[in-house]
Amino acid sequence: MPSNDVRILAQAAVPTAAVGALAAVVSGVVAGGKGAIGAVVAALVVILFMGIGLYVLQRTAKSLPHLFQAMGLMLYGAQILLLFIFMAAFKHTTLFNPKAFAFTLVAATLAWIAAQTRAHMKSKILYVEPDPTTSSAGGKPEKTGHSS
Repeated sequence: MPSNDVRILAQAAVPTAAVGALAAVVSGVVAGGKGAIGAVVAALVVILFMGIGLYVLQRTAKSLPHLFQAMGLMLYGAQILLLFIFMAAFKHTTLFNPKAFAFTLVAATLAWIAAQTRAHMKSKILYVEPDPTTSSAGGKPEKTGHSS
């Protein structure tokens, strides 16, 4: 992954992990040890699903840029669907508290989306790759000012 992609991943994963840790503490107090385990599992699931999704999306952007927007929409829809399936699959588990798991899953997903949105808005990503032959350092002088 290029450094900008890693930076966006870190800027999304760290707040999500913080929300997961806070949810684990709250769930531990409210629902006991099983609540804390459910919150930790939910935070890990969100970080794993969303991290893999970000990686797939970045690979798509590099190899098939014309499909980037459609792939992003499909990917987020698939991720949300997978998270709902995950919640439904562990609805009646005895390994951890399902309510703590579900609330943490929703909170961590919202934290990831908000943090990733903020990271993308703050990053300085070029829309177009500059052509080195037309820049001011290249052969042609760059036009400045009004051309009337």
